[in-house]
Amino acid sequence: MSAVLQPIVTLGYSLWALLAAVIAAIFGNEIAPYVLYGVKILLLILCIVVPLMLSVAYLTLWERWVIGWIQLRRGPNRTTFFGIAWLGGFAQPIADGLKLLLKEIIVPSGSSKLLFVIAPLMAIMPALAAWAVVPFDPEMVLANIDASLLYIMAITSMGVYGVIIAGWASNSKYAFIGAMRSAAQIVSYEIAMGFALVGVLMAAQSLNLVDIVKGQQSSYGVFGWFWIPLFPLFLTYLIAGVAETNRAPFDVAEGESEIVAGFHVEYSGMTFAIFFLAEYANMILVSMLCALMFLGGWLSPFPQSWGVLGASSFLWLLAKTFMVVSSFLWFRATFPRYRYDQIMRLGWKVFIPVTLVWILVLGAWMQTPLWVWWKS
Repeated sequence: MSAVLQPIVTLGYSLWALLAAVIAAIFGNEIAPYVLYGVKILLLILCIVVPLMLSVAYLTLWERWVIGWIQLRRGPNRTTFFGIAWLGGFAQPIADGLKLLLKEIIVPSGSSKLLFVIAPLMAIMPALAAWAVVPFDPEMVLANIDASLLYIMAITSMGVYGVIIAGWASNSKYAFIGAMRSAAQIVSYEIAMGFALVGVLMAAQSLNLVDIVKGQQSSYGVFGWFWIPLFPLFLTYLIAGVAETNRAPFDVAEGESEIVAGFHVEYSGMTFAIFFLAEYANMILVSMLCALMFLGGWLSPFPQSWGVLGASSFLWLLAKTFMVVSSFLWFRATFPRYRYDQIMRLGWKVFIPVTLVWILVLGAWMQTPLWVWWKS
């Protein structure tokens, strides 16, 4: 693998040196380092956002295929690249994107027009901004801040404002009801998610995501990851993540039989597509955080003596993220939608008490010799 990547890395360094020389010639030696730093940050942001948007697009295709397999039918299989038969379905996300791009954006006459346009942006901005501190390996991270877990909790909690503003600004009773139900659900399950993350920082003794993954590295392999001592919190985080992203069976905000698609019922074209992108970007984010905090991140499940399979790599992180995000699709195809009162009861009367009790158990467990996961 290193022999294959070496020419690409060498070419990248050569292009970067050429770019640095051009910027120095244009701006001078005093200003050039600052300009070069800004260009570097911009390129790193593009290296995260572009693959994320492609992943979001093709996650929609994977979702249709998975649900098709579960329901014993075929998923998308007609739209191809240049008519190549074995690529049937691979152009479906592109066709969907072009369709939404060309559709008319209708702003209701009675709506609050400024807020109506701002709401989709408030939904997707936190979903993208959170990726600034997500590490792909110990070195591949845009901003390796000490309180990265706290930053993610703060930035992702702002996504609910996009939902509330979208429902209120539409001036539609159906949209407003959907927004209120969705906001109440998100706030309820954020509390349970927050308590689950308290268990993670207790086990890792750090708020830094890189340190949290390193805290799971031990001679125990898979059994040294935090999913074992934090198993109730792991399940709570995973299920609360499904509810946080308004996915089935917790998609009461979009209960078509009840409130006609919920808070974004009045949106069309690219404004609707942005809500769609935010939902799927949040799914990938929750899945990757689940892999980082509970499933060992980039750590291999095999012993180091296994050579390539035993080596830590961001490919392991991608594989674990893919496994978790596929479970979201499995849930959608399997479970019926919960009633609203059932959802609120599950969040307040089950998940929050379970997380609180397990935090107490964890605190006591960490004081005994039986605790083998964290080492000072």
